[in-house]
Amino acid sequence: MARTILDVDDDLLAEAAKILGTTTKKATITAALEAVVNRNKRGEFADWLKTGGLPDLTGGAGTAKPDAA
Repeated sequence: MARTILDVDDDLLAEAAKILGTTTKKATITAALEAVVNRNKRGEFADWLKTGGLPDLTGGAGTAKPDAA
């Protein structure tokens, strides 16, 4: 893991910590980065679904033929 030094807005960090329920700067920044990455992945997944990402598994609901016994 790389060590990075940066300036962070204290008020913004405190607000993010409150929202995320974190208690340290490191935990807050990590949780915020994870939230951004996960939000993007959810958006990509939603786009995939919108473009037909899943096959139609309904089998044509209501068109099933009874078993010939």
